[in-house]
Amino acid sequence: MQYLKNGADRFFPSKIAKLGFFIFIGLIFVGVSFYFGYQYGFEKGIENPKTLIIKGVNNLEEGMPEGIDFNVFWQAWQIIKDKYVYVEQVDNQKLVYGAISGLLNSLGDSYTVFMPPADAKKFGEDISGEFSGIGAEIGIRNNQLLIIAPLKNSPAEKAGLRAGDKIFKINSTSTEGLIVDEAVKLIRGKEGTTVILTIMRNSWDNPKEFKIVRQIIQIPTVDWEIKENKIAYFSLHNFYENAPFLFYRAVIDTIFSNPKGIILDLRNNPGGYLEAAVNIAGWFLDANDLVVSEEFRSGSKEEFKASGNGYLKDLPIVILINEGSASASEILAGALRDNRGAKLVGKKSFGKGTVQELAGLKDGSQIKVTVAHWITPNGQIIEKNGLTPDYEVNITDEDIESGNDPQLAKALEIIRSEIK
Repeated sequence: MQYLKNGADRFFPSKIAKLGFFIFIGLIFVGVSFYFGYQYGFEKGIENPKTLIIKGVNNLEEGMPEGIDFNVFWQAWQIIKDKYVYVEQVDNQKLVYGAISGLLNSLGDSYTVFMPPADAKKFGEDISGEFSGIGAEIGIRNNQLLIIAPLKNSPAEKAGLRAGDKIFKINSTSTEGLIVDEAVKLIRGKEGTTVILTIMRNSWDNPKEFKIVRQIIQIPTVDWEIKENKIAYFSLHNFYENAPFLFYRAVIDTIFSNPKGIILDLRNNPGGYLEAAVNIAGWFLDANDLVVSEEFRSGSKEEFKASGNGYLKDLPIVILINEGSASASEILAGALRDNRGAKLVGKKSFGKGTVQELAGLKDGSQIKVTVAHWITPNGQIIEKNGLTPDYEVNITDEDIESGNDPQLAKALEIIRSEIK
């Protein structure tokens, strides 16, 4: 949603491309396996994100562990060659790729994955284009595939999918044991085709099937309006490349209304570019306020600080979050909570707070591996617990059907009490 030296993984950082995200987790935009929370490095702001940095692996002898008998692997290989009944159908390269995938799967980290050349190529296309699918980000929690967030106005949202929904089946395939990338391949497809998801929700007794027609998704970024008492309401749907500019334009439009307070709605926002979150934080914080840190296994840290104009820093603010708020959303919410004491309203956030790095192998395949985690200014490791709201407010199925929004109502109540 979550960065790649490349994005929801480690796509950017200040001077290189990191992908963070979002969740990631795989974002099926329109069937896309988008990895949100993609962090991209840029030296001249978000307007100039850099391309992926791929590390080559050339010397296979480097780092060879001692005390490990690789003859066991070759014994298993030979048994397949000697005894497997369908050996004539075996592709040796697929055996190698399967072994590498198993190596990474044994780590128990759903964000550390292997991508054969075709998948690696598709991944590169996915993070830079338009795609067909259902418009939802998916992830894994407690070994269960689930919906992190349906995108606004997407087929997933229109079908009634909600953050936290558990995916039991994709068409006839059980999701038990599936990694995110495998699930994404099954869910996305050509525009106009149908995918059937078997979904279980905590409030249900039995799972239900959702038939969803894949579409090309245009991803919304920000909506805004001025509510009663001159309260500016911003609903931020993602942190993609153009989010800082669109948020800037929304702020400029609200200036003429002379807002007295702000509600920032980050519900069902699965993340995006780290730098977009840092950029937007600059509207609410003093220059050089810490927004987030990355901590690596060595204990070293990289800090990201606000550098904006702080135009909105003196206005009271309340932030809406829920189970679909992940990655860059959690970074922004955590920064405003820790630096400004901003109140969080809604439900506990998803908890996507790790950084991934892409490593290129010599045949064009890639490994995406977790290399660091995010820490809020007050020292909270995001992926361990997510962000807990100051005011926990539920939204029931009945609320959704009737158009009620008790979380927004609570946020309005709090901000009205803080307006001087």
